[in-house]
Amino acid sequence: MERETVDLLQPLWRALVVFRIITWGFACLGVWTRWDGIVRPTGAVLQLAVMGIWTLISSIGYSRRWGRRNTRLAFADLIVTVGCMYATLWAQPLIDIRGGASVLTSVWVAGPVLALAISRGRDGGLLGAATISLALLSLRGVDNASKVLSNVQLLLVAGLVVGYAASTMRRAGARLRSAIAAESATAERLRLSRSIHDGVLQVLAQVQRRGTAIGGDALELAELAAEQEVALRTLMSTRPAVADGDRVDLCGLLLPLATTRVDVVVPAAQVLLPAATAEELVAAVKEALSNVSKHAGPDARSWVVVEELGEGVVVSIRDDGIGTTPARLEQARADGHLGVSQSIRGRITDLGGTVTVRTAPGEGTEWELKV
Repeated sequence: MERETVDLLQPLWRALVVFRIITWGFACLGVWTRWDGIVRPTGAVLQLAVMGIWTLISSIGYSRRWGRRNTRLAFADLIVTVGCMYATLWAQPLIDIRGGASVLTSVWVAGPVLALAISRGRDGGLLGAATISLALLSLRGVDNASKVLSNVQLLLVAGLVVGYAASTMRRAGARLRSAIAAESATAERLRLSRSIHDGVLQVLAQVQRRGTAIGGDALELAELAAEQEVALRTLMSTRPAVADGDRVDLCGLLLPLATTRVDVVVPAAQVLLPAATAEELVAAVKEALSNVSKHAGPDARSWVVVEELGEGVVVSIRDDGIGTTPARLEQARADGHLGVSQSIRGRITDLGGTVTVRTAPGEGTEWELKV
């Protein structure tokens, strides 16, 4: 049901059904106005009957979800339409058609071009236009190619324009569905956040305060409560990472890294990056935080800050640990410790970015990753 409500292609399908019915009426009117010039009127009536029956069948199909989602109906429409074009031979000899007599299907033949354009985009529209144009050219003959050129141009333009519009609307529909899903997830998260805040978080905060006040063995319990409080708050504030196709929200990937010793600060708006780039950047941040826990000291705290600039994205990882010197970092690389050179510098360099590190004994360390 939700997909139907956000299917932006529905108006195009409905317009196609109306177009099919109206153009069949035009074909009937054309036969009526040329009645005296038709060699075999019975064949013309039979041809119109077949066209009418197929118009009814295809219109019902295009009005249903199965007909819109399954391109087999559009291809069947193309085959039947070409057959109806050749059915003009029931009413007029081929020599008369090549001599200037009308192909009785008239503009009704554009129906499958539009159907393929809506269902398969630009390529489908061009395929349908090319097939109808070749069929028309075979009926008119090569010698009359200049006379059908305007019809061919109109078919190609219709296939291109409608195909492009359908592809654009399909992408817009996918984005709209993603936005609706994100909005629903956000609303549910807010509802759960209120419940958690009124219950679990207050209890954890109380346990942390009481455990800290009591001290002793209760201090460990207080620390665990503090960690779980941060984890819950992070879960409540985390937003969906997937945003637009293969592009993801970097902030949504970094927010879960927050702990009692790690603060993650991100912009209010999404920071969209290609999925592969975001994954490598997050891996480099994790390695930097791992280095903090290993080498910065047991009481060190870290801050991860995301900034979106006009020409790129900068992620800063800063800690207040014991720090080091650039010479020691170089010596660590020479000794085979590849955490900095491979996991951080290597990843960012492969992305075409730059890495800057500032550190000094007693002043902590700050990494700046720019991509």
